[in-house]
Amino acid sequence: MPPSQITQTGRMNAEERARNSRTLHAVLPYLWPKGEGWVKRRVMLALVFLVLAKVVSVGTPFLYKAAVDALAGEAHDETWLLALGAIGLTVAYGVARLASVGFGELRDAVFVRVAQRALRKLALETFRHIHALSLRYHITRKTGGLSRVVERGVKGVEFLLRFLLFSIGPLVLELALVSLIFALMFGWLYAVVVVATIVIYVVFTFKVTEWRVAIRYHMNEADTAANQKAVDSLLNFETVKYFGAENREALRYDASMRAYEKAAVKTGQSLAVLNFGQGLIITLGLVIVMVMAARDVQAGLLTVGDFVMVQAYMIQITMPLGFLGTVYREIRQALVDMGDMFELLHQPAEITDVPGAPDLRVTGGEVVLDDVRFAYDASRPILKGISLTVPAGQTVALVGPSGSGKSTIGKLLFRFYDVTGGAIRIDGQDIRGVTQKSLHDAIGVVPQDTVLFNDTIRYNIGYGRAGATDDEIIAAARAAKIHDFILSLPEGYDTTVGERGLKLSGGEKQRVGIARTVLKNPPILLLDEATSALDTQTERDIQESLNAMGRGRTVITIAHRLSTVADADMIVVLERGEIVEQGRHEDLLARRGRYAAMWARQSAEDPAEEPPAGKPVGQTGT
Repeated sequence: MPPSQITQTGRMNAEERARNSRTLHAVLPYLWPKGEGWVKRRVMLALVFLVLAKVVSVGTPFLYKAAVDALAGEAHDETWLLALGAIGLTVAYGVARLASVGFGELRDAVFVRVAQRALRKLALETFRHIHALSLRYHITRKTGGLSRVVERGVKGVEFLLRFLLFSIGPLVLELALVSLIFALMFGWLYAVVVVATIVIYVVFTFKVTEWRVAIRYHMNEADTAANQKAVDSLLNFETVKYFGAENREALRYDASMRAYEKAAVKTGQSLAVLNFGQGLIITLGLVIVMVMAARDVQAGLLTVGDFVMVQAYMIQITMPLGFLGTVYREIRQALVDMGDMFELLHQPAEITDVPGAPDLRVTGGEVVLDDVRFAYDASRPILKGISLTVPAGQTVALVGPSGSGKSTIGKLLFRFYDVTGGAIRIDGQDIRGVTQKSLHDAIGVVPQDTVLFNDTIRYNIGYGRAGATDDEIIAAARAAKIHDFILSLPEGYDTTVGERGLKLSGGEKQRVGIARTVLKNPPILLLDEATSALDTQTERDIQESLNAMGRGRTVITIAHRLSTVADADMIVVLERGEIVEQGRHEDLLARRGRYAAMWARQSAEDPAEEPPAGKPVGQTGT
């Protein structure tokens, strides 16, 4: 290996060790939390049972030896054991083995509550943190991959808590005790052979496992890629069907699975190498020690019971050592998985409340954009100094071509992002200085595509306000003019809508979304192209519901179809992140500017399209 590559490998190992150290320090507070004495007591009691189990386990072969010597008539110095007799010693041996198992199970029974509590708290903390991360983070991450990181991370914590504490620790204790017994009872040469066997075994296991961990990385990458493709394909089921791309999706999925298969084959082959090497080392150590013991028995230095005890100890240490490779590999993998999850936990939230931020106080609902500037990327500005006032209780429509910044204003108002220049104020309060919860409570959003939970219609409407009664949910459904449709369904309000609401039509989903927002009853409404994905007739029907919902509220509506906003109090035309025109529908048409050109173009495309009848959105009539 070239020196540069060796240096790089050493640096990578140092980075990995540092990462693993940070991960272990991150886990410790869940295992030994401040102010929760019951957790610490359970951990200490579990450790006591662990030590008792190992002490009894290490002492058990003495009873086996004594029973063999009693049967062979060679017992001469264990006078207190002779009183038990061969049968009594055999029974005692059985009791000791049972006690060792019993203490081990008591240890697990005591510790399981600690482990499960740690998992629940960690999973909850991760879940909350993911929801606290910005929209920018979520649109750059793939949902399948993100869920896999959390799933593997939580499983990694469970494995680490169980095996690091109750496998590696006990194994080290047992090997130390067995080596000490060999040195004291049979001489230093026996201890040297045992220790040498253990050291060679451990070094070989760790080296081969390091090689196998690299293969497991590739397996994980292929597994994540396959899962992402599967989730993405299933979420876009209809699109796949539209383009007859089932075979194309299967080939993409199979490409990832082929990489997984290749890595899995290497994993299986490397496991065979590991198992054979471990078996060879243990067998050689066992044979050497047994030959030494046999010679000493023939020389009269040891009894047959000693010979049996030597074998029993070697077999006894073989069992935990046999799992060492698996445990070490899984611990390494758990640390990697946990590291990914803790990196996610340490991912800073882009949008946060300032310390001591007060709640937003909405007195009228006036929204002011003061020289607002924003860019997703510094090299590509989206909004270039937007100044706009939306008076309380009035409706302002934002129109313009795609990419003009209409939807960006909506995202900034809801504070999915923070402005990079200027300010947005509600009733004189900069939205960056108030709590996000109070801001979100004050704004109701009806997006272009309402996404529903895979639950009942009742649950989805009730999501608008926690604790809403059935009567309130029904009243909201009536206001959205979907109550009669719901009653026509066999299961009524208990009808499940399917994943993302796919069992409902676009118009039905939008009405459920409107009902949900009606139930929320916010003073400010943001309608983000709420009807642009619907047919003209459905759009007009839903527009009536939106008109009714907007009365008495401040409404900002982002629209593509100009006929839906012709009755707005003010129409603002955006182009390339700047306001180019603003005024009422009639005034803008009279100017024969950008708006008039857009209106003429849309009217030509759909001559039947006319402004909806009725009072203007957001007006109560004067």
